[in-house]
Amino acid sequence: MRRSPRKRRRPTSEQTDLNAEDQEGMEPEERGPLRRCAVTRLRLPKEEMIRFVISPDGVVIPDLSARLPGRGIWLSARADVLETARTRGVFARAARGRVVIPPDLTHLVQDGLLRRMMDVAGLARRAGQIVCGFAKVREWVVGGRAGLVIQAADGSPDERKRVLSGARELPVVAVPTALGLGAAFGRDHVVHAAILHGELARRFRIESERFAGLSGRIGPNSADRSAGRCEQAGT
Repeated sequence: MRRSPRKRRRPTSEQTDLNAEDQEGMEPEERGPLRRCAVTRLRLPKEEMIRFVISPDGVVIPDLSARLPGRGIWLSARADVLETARTRGVFARAARGRVVIPPDLTHLVQDGLLRRMMDVAGLARRAGQIVCGFAKVREWVVGGRAGLVIQAADGSPDERKRVLSGARELPVVAVPTALGLGAAFGRDHVVHAAILHGELARRFRIESERFAGLSGRIGPNSADRSAGRCEQAGT
Protein backbone atom coordinates (compact mmCIF):
# COMPACT_ATOMS: atom_id res chain seq x y z
CA MET A 1 0.00 0.00 0.00
CA ARG A 2 1.51 3.31 -1.05
CA ARG A 3 1.85 5.97 1.55
CA SER A 4 0.64 9.41 0.73
CA PRO A 5 3.47 11.92 0.48
CA ARG A 6 4.14 13.96 3.57
CA LYS A 7 3.11 17.56 3.49
CA ARG A 8 5.99 19.93 3.98
CA ARG A 9 5.61 21.95 7.12
CA ARG A 10 5.60 25.66 6.67
CA PRO A 11 8.18 27.47 8.75
CA THR A 12 6.82 29.30 11.74
CA SER A 13 7.14 33.07 11.94
CA GLU A 14 9.88 32.58 14.55
CA GLN A 15 11.84 30.33 12.20
CA THR A 16 11.41 32.83 9.37
CA ASP A 17 12.79 35.62 11.55
CA LEU A 18 15.77 33.47 12.51
CA ASN A 19 16.46 32.65 8.87
CA ALA A 20 16.31 36.32 7.98
CA GLU A 21 18.70 37.14 10.78
CA ASP A 22 21.07 34.39 9.69
CA GLN A 23 21.16 35.88 6.22
CA GLU A 24 22.07 39.30 7.59
CA GLY A 25 25.83 39.54 7.65
CA MET A 26 26.37 35.78 7.62
CA GLU A 27 27.00 35.02 3.98
CA PRO A 28 30.03 32.81 3.26
CA GLU A 29 33.23 34.86 3.20
CA GLU A 30 33.09 36.74 -0.09
CA ARG A 31 35.86 36.96 -2.63
CA GLY A 32 36.70 39.67 -5.09
CA PRO A 33 36.79 43.46 -4.67
CA LEU A 34 33.27 43.95 -3.26
CA ARG A 35 31.74 43.25 0.16
CA ARG A 36 28.18 43.56 1.47
CA CYS A 37 27.57 46.01 4.31
CA ALA A 38 25.83 44.27 7.23
CA VAL A 39 23.71 47.40 7.86
CA THR A 40 22.85 48.93 4.47
CA ARG A 41 23.12 45.61 2.56
CA LEU A 42 24.89 47.44 -0.27
CA ARG A 43 27.87 45.83 -1.99
CA LEU A 44 30.78 48.27 -2.04
CA PRO A 45 34.52 48.19 -2.74
CA LYS A 46 36.49 46.94 0.27
CA GLU A 47 38.47 50.17 0.30
CA GLU A 48 35.28 52.07 1.27
CA MET A 49 34.48 49.76 4.18
CA ILE A 50 35.66 48.67 7.61
CA ARG A 51 36.03 44.99 8.50
CA PHE A 52 35.33 43.73 12.02
CA VAL A 53 36.00 40.34 13.55
CA ILE A 54 34.93 38.70 16.80
CA SER A 55 37.76 37.65 19.11
CA PRO A 56 37.72 34.19 20.79
CA ASP A 57 36.33 35.83 23.93
CA GLY A 58 33.54 37.53 21.98
CA VAL A 59 34.90 41.07 21.68
CA VAL A 60 34.22 43.11 18.53
CA ILE A 61 37.59 44.14 17.03
CA PRO A 62 38.13 46.53 14.10
CA ASP A 63 40.33 44.89 11.46
CA LEU A 64 41.48 47.93 9.52
CA SER A 65 43.97 46.00 7.40
CA ALA A 66 41.36 43.25 6.68
CA ARG A 67 43.88 40.50 7.49
CA LEU A 68 42.79 39.04 10.82
CA PRO A 69 41.53 35.44 10.77
CA GLY A 70 37.85 34.65 11.12
CA ARG A 71 34.67 35.58 9.32
CA GLY A 72 34.55 39.29 8.69
CA ILE A 73 31.65 41.63 9.40
CA TRP A 74 31.84 44.46 6.88
CA LEU A 75 30.39 47.94 7.38
CA SER A 76 30.39 51.02 5.19
CA ALA A 77 32.92 53.53 6.50
CA ARG A 78 30.28 55.92 7.83
CA ALA A 79 29.63 57.13 11.36
CA ASP A 80 25.86 56.53 11.14
CA VAL A 81 26.35 52.97 9.88
CA LEU A 82 28.72 52.10 12.71
CA GLU A 83 26.32 53.62 15.26
CA THR A 84 23.45 51.55 13.86
CA ALA A 85 25.54 48.39 14.04
CA ARG A 86 26.61 49.21 17.60
CA THR A 87 23.15 49.97 18.98
CA ARG A 88 20.86 47.60 17.07
CA GLY A 89 22.45 44.21 17.55
CA VAL A 90 24.00 43.87 14.10
CA PHE A 91 27.27 42.44 15.43
CA ALA A 92 25.47 39.86 17.59
CA ARG A 93 23.24 38.74 14.72
CA ALA A 94 26.17 38.45 12.32
CA ALA A 95 28.17 36.48 14.90
CA ARG A 96 25.16 34.33 15.87
CA GLY A 97 25.81 34.89 19.54
CA ARG A 98 26.47 37.38 22.28
CA VAL A 99 29.29 39.82 21.71
CA VAL A 100 31.05 42.50 23.70
CA ILE A 101 31.20 45.90 22.00
CA PRO A 102 33.87 48.26 23.38
CA PRO A 103 32.15 51.47 24.52
CA ASP A 104 34.73 53.53 22.62
CA LEU A 105 34.51 51.49 19.41
CA THR A 106 34.00 54.54 17.18
CA HIS A 107 37.06 56.27 18.65
CA LEU A 108 39.10 53.07 18.30
CA VAL A 109 38.31 52.98 14.59
CA GLN A 110 38.99 56.69 14.08
CA ASP A 111 42.29 56.57 15.98
CA GLY A 112 43.34 53.46 14.07
CA LEU A 113 42.61 55.07 10.71
CA LEU A 114 44.46 58.24 11.68
CA ARG A 115 47.49 56.14 12.69
CA ARG A 116 47.37 54.38 9.34
CA MET A 117 47.37 57.76 7.57
CA MET A 118 50.41 58.91 9.53
CA ASP A 119 52.13 55.57 8.88
CA VAL A 120 51.72 56.14 5.13
CA ALA A 121 53.12 59.66 5.54
CA GLY A 122 56.08 58.16 7.39
CA LEU A 123 56.69 55.68 4.58
CA ALA A 124 56.53 58.50 2.04
CA ARG A 125 59.02 60.50 4.09
CA ARG A 126 61.52 57.64 4.21
CA ALA A 127 61.08 57.12 0.46
CA GLY A 128 61.60 60.80 -0.30
CA GLN A 129 58.09 61.13 -1.72
CA ILE A 130 56.69 63.78 0.62
CA VAL A 131 57.60 67.35 1.59
CA CYS A 132 56.28 69.67 4.28
CA GLY A 133 56.29 73.40 4.89
CA PHE A 134 54.60 76.22 2.99
CA ALA A 135 57.40 76.95 0.50
CA LYS A 136 58.16 73.36 -0.49
CA VAL A 137 54.50 72.35 -0.76
CA ARG A 138 53.75 75.46 -2.80
CA GLU A 139 56.60 74.58 -5.17
CA TRP A 140 55.25 71.05 -5.69
CA VAL A 141 51.68 72.30 -6.12
CA VAL A 142 52.57 74.91 -8.75
CA GLY A 143 55.04 72.60 -10.49
CA GLY A 144 52.53 69.77 -10.80
CA ARG A 145 54.56 67.28 -8.73
CA ALA A 146 52.01 66.93 -5.94
CA GLY A 147 49.57 64.06 -6.24
CA LEU A 148 47.90 64.88 -2.92
CA VAL A 149 48.05 67.81 -0.50
CA ILE A 150 47.63 67.29 3.24
CA GLN A 151 46.68 70.18 5.53
CA ALA A 152 46.16 70.45 9.28
CA ALA A 153 42.60 71.58 9.99
CA ASP A 154 43.74 73.76 12.89
CA GLY A 155 46.15 75.74 10.71
CA SER A 156 45.45 79.24 9.43
CA PRO A 157 42.56 79.16 6.91
CA ASP A 158 44.11 81.99 4.91
CA GLU A 159 47.48 80.23 4.73
CA ARG A 160 45.83 76.97 3.67
CA LYS A 161 44.13 78.79 0.80
CA ARG A 162 47.30 80.61 -0.25
CA VAL A 163 49.36 77.44 -0.63
CA LEU A 164 46.77 76.16 -3.11
CA SER A 165 45.99 79.39 -4.97
CA GLY A 166 46.19 79.23 -8.73
CA ALA A 167 46.83 75.48 -8.75
CA ARG A 168 45.13 72.96 -10.98
CA GLU A 169 42.51 70.73 -9.41
CA LEU A 170 44.24 68.62 -6.81
CA PRO A 171 43.00 66.27 -4.07
CA VAL A 172 43.27 67.93 -0.66
CA VAL A 173 42.97 66.05 2.64
CA ALA A 174 42.55 67.60 6.07
CA VAL A 175 43.96 65.95 9.18
CA PRO A 176 42.79 67.12 12.62
CA THR A 177 45.90 68.79 14.02
CA ALA A 178 49.27 70.22 13.02
CA LEU A 179 50.73 68.44 16.04
CA GLY A 180 49.62 65.03 14.72
CA LEU A 181 50.87 65.74 11.19
CA GLY A 182 54.16 67.00 12.58
CA ALA A 183 54.76 63.68 14.33
CA ALA A 184 55.08 61.97 10.93
CA PHE A 185 58.01 64.30 10.16
CA GLY A 186 59.62 64.30 13.61
CA ARG A 187 58.61 67.95 14.09
CA ASP A 188 56.55 69.83 16.66
CA HIS A 189 53.90 70.73 14.12
CA VAL A 190 53.29 70.73 10.36
CA VAL A 191 50.40 72.49 8.63
CA HIS A 192 51.13 71.68 4.97
CA ALA A 193 52.45 68.53 3.27
CA ALA A 194 52.36 67.11 -0.25
CA ILE A 195 52.89 63.59 -1.56
CA LEU A 196 54.13 62.72 -5.04
CA HIS A 197 51.83 61.03 -7.54
CA GLY A 198 51.85 57.28 -6.97
CA GLU A 199 50.86 54.40 -4.73
CA LEU A 200 51.55 56.12 -1.41
CA ALA A 201 49.38 59.08 -2.37
CA ARG A 202 46.63 56.63 -3.32
CA ARG A 203 46.94 54.77 -0.01
CA PHE A 204 46.83 57.98 2.01
CA ARG A 205 43.73 59.07 0.12
CA ILE A 206 41.96 55.76 0.81
CA GLU A 207 42.63 55.95 4.53
CA SER A 208 41.66 59.62 4.64
CA GLU A 209 38.31 58.92 3.00
CA ARG A 210 37.54 56.16 5.49
CA PHE A 211 38.57 58.48 8.32
CA ALA A 212 36.39 61.25 6.92
CA GLY A 213 33.37 58.95 6.82
CA LEU A 214 33.88 57.67 10.37
CA SER A 215 34.55 61.13 11.79
CA GLY A 216 31.54 62.70 10.08
CA ARG A 217 33.71 64.91 7.84
CA ILE A 218 32.70 63.42 4.51
CA GLY A 219 32.36 66.81 2.84
CA PRO A 220 35.22 69.24 3.52
CA ASN A 221 37.65 66.62 4.80
CA SER A 222 37.30 64.30 1.81
CA ALA A 223 40.08 63.85 -0.72
CA ASP A 224 37.44 64.31 -3.41
CA ARG A 225 37.70 68.05 -2.81
CA SER A 226 39.97 69.81 -5.26
CA ALA A 227 42.47 72.60 -4.74
CA GLY A 228 40.12 74.97 -6.51
CA ARG A 229 37.19 74.27 -4.17
CA CYS A 230 38.68 73.22 -0.83
CA GLU A 231 38.68 76.52 1.02
CA GLN A 232 38.09 75.31 4.57
CA ALA A 233 39.33 71.75 4.70
CA GLY A 234 38.48 69.92 7.88
CA THR A 235 36.63 72.80 9.56
